[in-house]
Amino acid sequence: MSKIDPQPGILDIAPYQGGKSAIEGVTNVIKLSSNENPFGPSLAAQEAARRVLHEMHRYPSTDHRSLREAIAEVHGLEADRIICGVGSDEILHLLCQCYAGPGTEVIHTEHGFAIYKIGALAAGATPVEVPEQERVTDVDAILRACNERTRLVFIANPNNPTGTMIGLAEIERLAEGLPEQCLLVLDGAYAEYVEGYDGGAKLVHARDNVVMTRTFSKIYALGGMRVGWGYGPDHVIDVLNRVRGPFNLSNIALAVAEASVRDTAHVEKSRCENTRLRAWLAEALAEHGVPSDASTANFVLARFANQDEAEACNAYLQTQGLIVRPVASYKLPHALRITVGDEASCRRVAHCIGQFKAGAR
Repeated sequence: MSKIDPQPGILDIAPYQGGKSAIEGVTNVIKLSSNENPFGPSLAAQEAARRVLHEMHRYPSTDHRSLREAIAEVHGLEADRIICGVGSDEILHLLCQCYAGPGTEVIHTEHGFAIYKIGALAAGATPVEVPEQERVTDVDAILRACNERTRLVFIANPNNPTGTMIGLAEIERLAEGLPEQCLLVLDGAYAEYVEGYDGGAKLVHARDNVVMTRTFSKIYALGGMRVGWGYGPDHVIDVLNRVRGPFNLSNIALAVAEASVRDTAHVEKSRCENTRLRAWLAEALAEHGVPSDASTANFVLARFANQDEAEACNAYLQTQGLIVRPVASYKLPHALRITVGDEASCRRVAHCIGQFKAGAR
């Protein structure tokens, strides 16, 4: 028997499963399983990619200064307090690597993003799951779970896969009530879909125990580029940069992300269309007897009577060339997460779910 063993916690990790992208035997599928922007990256982003193709033999910037300054300019932030990563996932993992470890605890909510638990286990820490209140983050439950071992609290706001979010007053109350050795991490992957929401930036400015993460994968439609960023107190950003890989982002990724963040018109168009179509899709599903919570992201969480009905509906949708996301692994076996696609996709998925419900009667 081999004596070569991984660190404690690694074998407890269930590998992350991304949204399905193909159906065997079916062509021309509509993928609504990964919360991708149906409008794709902006023309400015595409042109930026073409411009830097000839520089692939050159090492990229190690400090990402040009991208950080663009992010700071657009969002009204301080460039020196920004860190860039391979998606926001890398920032989340760095936080676990730097602040958690054996003998410590990392809190996440009942239906929170799977990476929080994975990051905690990879660092040797103990993940602690707290209940939500009707699929909404429960601040009191989090505070009750905190103790002297708590090092990180992860909150996705808006949350994935529920689409719900809590207000600034509740976030402030949470930050104020945490133990002094604990960081609050606000995962804002879907923040841009909420008009006027800063993702927690003002709270980062006001406190030394709050970190915000963001991504270019959602509204900027750069999921394939893998670019994210974090914003936090000087002391946290300094620590993360000490362990961050020096060349973690490519020349192409840096250039495309900078062009994307500066193209505010594309972001505004994507947000407005998402808001319109999300409301339409939620109403259409409700008319077919499929409720969902008021979503603040680019998806709706469609709830069915039970797990069997959800699984049957998912199977039917696949026969129609539609891929959505079952979320039983998030303790929501009776639900399907449906990305808000373009208008044709929204109409098609609503029509097919209506057909399924009619046939199930």
